[in-house]
Amino acid sequence: MPYAEILRWLHVVGATVLLGTGAGIAFFMLMAHLSRDARAIAHVAGTVVLADTLFTLTAVVAQPVTGVLLAREIGWSLTEGWLLLSIALYVLTGVFWLPVVWIQIRLRDLARVAVSEGTPLPDRYFRQFRIWFACGFPAFFAVAAILWLMLTRPALTF
Repeated sequence: MPYAEILRWLHVVGATVLLGTGAGIAFFMLMAHLSRDARAIAHVAGTVVLADTLFTLTAVVAQPVTGVLLAREIGWSLTEGWLLLSIALYVLTGVFWLPVVWIQIRLRDLARVAVSEGTPLPDRYFRQFRIWFACGFPAFFAVAAILWLMLTRPALTF
């Protein structure tokens, strides 16, 4: 298998992991949240933090590496419009993803405390969840837009 095909495959797998893991994490966190069950939330949030560490972080690091190597191998300039827009959207995704990771850890910890103390989830949990939920939308749609740009490579000029 030629080098460019391996890089393309790795890059597509990374993009799939970002979109799929993001959607899966959002779904399971939302379902746990809607249960209002601190024990379920603590468990799911713990799993989500682990999944983000193992899968999402790996893909976040791999994407720019495989993307730059693939562009160089194929002969694409990193200043092509669709690539520049993809890079900008990737940075935007990171701006929203980093707080989401921190908030997930806080949500997990707040739920664990509620379980250990036998108390209801605190108001702080619900405020943090609303921020987490709101941050997920721009990050998810930015990743979806990057996938569209990767597949269509439209002629864009800036």
